[in-house]
Amino acid sequence: MTDAPKNIAFIGIGKMGLPMSGLIAKAGYAVTAFDRSAARLDEARAQGISIAASPAEAVGGKAAIVTSLPDDAALRSALLGPTGLIAAMAAGSVLIETSTVSVEASAEVDVTAQARGVFYLRAPVSGNASIVHTGALSCFVSGPKDAYENAKPLLAAFTRAQTYLGPGEEARYAKLAVNLMIAVSAAMMAESLALARKGGIGWQDILKVLDDSAVASPMVKYKTAPLRNRDFDSTFSCRQMAKDLDLILGAGHAVGVPLQLAAQVRETYGSLVAQGDGDADFIATVKHIERLSGLGEPKL
Repeated sequence: MTDAPKNIAFIGIGKMGLPMSGLIAKAGYAVTAFDRSAARLDEARAQGISIAASPAEAVGGKAAIVTSLPDDAALRSALLGPTGLIAAMAAGSVLIETSTVSVEASAEVDVTAQARGVFYLRAPVSGNASIVHTGALSCFVSGPKDAYENAKPLLAAFTRAQTYLGPGEEARYAKLAVNLMIAVSAAMMAESLALARKGGIGWQDILKVLDDSAVASPMVKYKTAPLRNRDFDSTFSCRQMAKDLDLILGAGHAVGVPLQLAAQVRETYGSLVAQGDGDADFIATVKHIERLSGLGEPKL
């Protein structure tokens, strides 16, 4: 990307994609966006981003295309087939795919990209919609090494850190591994907090204990802050975490890794969705264990 024209297409401008595309534009790239939602297109237009009438128009003649899509079905629909994005991309262009999707769907994209002469970089981002605009996302990248080196300035426009992991699907496994740790950590925090409350410890006191203890990881501190006010507004929902755990379990089954904790936590998130908390933040595991423990709302 260092010598190529800075003309970028961005496909999928939702909660993650819109602020990501905005950061790319602020870094000096000419961004043309497309999304199937008219409301999202209006938001992008209001931020000065050019809007294409179709995906093919968005990607035509662009040196790089960035995609941010919700799931495997959207990935396949947007990228594959005779009317998919890859068919409209020029040979030698680079596809930077930032979503959390399965290894299998990603491998299908790779086959199609190679046949078209498109360089395919798997670049799932780590972080959530509440921090994207700050540039605090990180990304894991795998795919052709030369394409990664050339795309570094573009990746740095919307992520603070980039880790290259290999030529194939390594980045997909990295994202699933990280999200597994996040999901299990949320379940672990919920059980710890319920146990402490049952033992007579005040809500603010146990949160301070966690913050000041050896377990005070960035993940723990990230969630103790909203928990002080019992804020369960979603940065990443229970429904999304359930979807990611399905991907994680599928990946484990495919390569022969027993993921017992992942299976158990998946059932926890299934319960939260069934109880009407699907759109709550994934730390609503706290409310789930409190219900099971006969605990009401704590005194703040």
